[in-house]
Amino acid sequence: MSMMKRKKTVQKKTFMCQLKARHTLSSGTNPHNERLKQDRPSIVIPALTSTKPKRRLHSTRNSSSSLHLLQEAVLTKCSSGSQEEDELAGSFNPGWMDKIHHCPVYHPSTDEFDDPFVYLQKIAPEASKYGICKVVSPLISSIPAGVVLMKEKKGFKFTTQVQPLRLATWDNDDKISFHFRGRNYTLRNFESMANQEAARKYCVSGCLPSAYLEREFWNQMEKGKRGTVEYAINVDGSAFSRSSGDPLSGSKWNLKELPRLHWCTLRLLENAIPGVTDPMLYIGMLFSMFAWHVEDHYLYSINYHHCGAPKTWYGVPSNAALQFENVVQHCVYDRLLSVDGEDGAFNVLAEKTTLFPPKILLQHGVPVYKAVQMPGEFVITFPRAYHAGFSHGFNCGEAVNFAAADWYPFGAEASHRYARLRKMPVIPYEELLCKEAMLVSEYEIKENADLVPLRCLKISFACLLRLHQYARWSIKKSRPSVNIHPKSQGTIFCIICRRECYLGHLMCNCYTDPICLFHGSLISKCPCGSSCNLFIRDDIREMEDVAKMFEQEKGIHREVERQMRRWLLSVEDGR
Repeated sequence: MSMMKRKKTVQKKTFMCQLKARHTLSSGTNPHNERLKQDRPSIVIPALTSTKPKRRLHSTRNSSSSLHLLQEAVLTKCSSGSQEEDELAGSFNPGWMDKIHHCPVYHPSTDEFDDPFVYLQKIAPEASKYGICKVVSPLISSIPAGVVLMKEKKGFKFTTQVQPLRLATWDNDDKISFHFRGRNYTLRNFESMANQEAARKYCVSGCLPSAYLEREFWNQMEKGKRGTVEYAINVDGSAFSRSSGDPLSGSKWNLKELPRLHWCTLRLLENAIPGVTDPMLYIGMLFSMFAWHVEDHYLYSINYHHCGAPKTWYGVPSNAALQFENVVQHCVYDRLLSVDGEDGAFNVLAEKTTLFPPKILLQHGVPVYKAVQMPGEFVITFPRAYHAGFSHGFNCGEAVNFAAADWYPFGAEASHRYARLRKMPVIPYEELLCKEAMLVSEYEIKENADLVPLRCLKISFACLLRLHQYARWSIKKSRPSVNIHPKSQGTIFCIICRRECYLGHLMCNCYTDPICLFHGSLISKCPCGSSCNLFIRDDIREMEDVAKMFEQEKGIHREVERQMRRWLLSVEDGR
């Protein structure tokens, strides 16, 4: 594309949340507290607890006059002692922010809220077009998150990561990103620090207008000096109460329970995976940020905002994921990763350290939407939807992954990409797909046979079985003397590409570990002769019969044929 070829001679600068050392934290000093000692604001708001705020200014979504008065007051108070703000004003143009439309917001009734997967299936055809959406809970927790974390979880502490608010240059010297550890905090201590930081900068520690803070955030990312923020990510635990009397905690939307519900494929995992099947906490402060990324294996994610200031989210729908990666490759990483294509961009984005303004996406026609998440609201990210965002102040959120049957086509794409990149899988996609398909064949209710999620599952399963049939045929053709053995073990991983081997694998004297069935060319050249062994699941015939049964359903055979033609072009030996 011509727009991609117009590369500037000047080295491009992009906004990277690359957490390089700006402060030495090994001594135990906190850069925020050190600055507070030297530059304490004229107005200090007392530290707030997460349960009973004292004097706190709240923004309201329906009162433009209140927001205007608050913003005017903030600007007036800060104008006298904020030379930094004047420097940041410069030539920054925030006009692009108004061009980003908000994602859909859903308000389910109590009855609709009863079953998360039924409700998500209902809104998915519309909401997935935006990549993200908000669901406002009709239930309210009777036990606040602060009480849960400080009383139900005795001794609850967490360690933060330090994030620089800076403009980074993506070059060879800046290629590797580092997450630098901050201090250990209790929830109360972190909230106190976060509120003092907000008061130091804006003279208030309460909620400021979201549009104002959005401008301030990107202004500082573009013009910022050497400021830092702290963010507690991937904190083990949950802020949903154990009390049976809490309405939200007792519902199926409790993130500790949702991944184990009947319609969630992740319930079939034998072992829990923190952050995937078990929720994790995210405790932020003003301008804490999460970088552009997709979920592992393109899974769904669900994030609940327990308490505190809002978060701004940006989302890109799955149908624009490759376009997103292409723009990132050419306009963010530029020459450094140009030879690696979209896979190279995906690999670096997977480190979750790259943040750049959505205006770059808008300039190149990539659809992007936003949400402002308030306490009591869920944000859903759909499969393969890139997303990023930042906090407006002290807050506490909780997130976990899940997968419905409509995720399987995305899981297949992720599985192939992981193999190309030799990236170790986080979940055993093949095993989950096979187990779910066999269960569906046994217990499927006929009136639900045409549900879109179930059709996705059946098509993905039939394609997987077809691919393995083709791989076995290729091996037998090139190596007629191969020995075939039954296998009953679970998932193992290919030593070459790390692909999951659930249905079958190869072993020979030339390789000390299993290799997957998609390395036929290596086996055909293998010098070990008849010692080459092909291990196939002992229930493979039963699975193939189920796949054939699925293909007899209306429209499935045609779609399987279409996907097989496309996939066989990309599945090469050694990939």
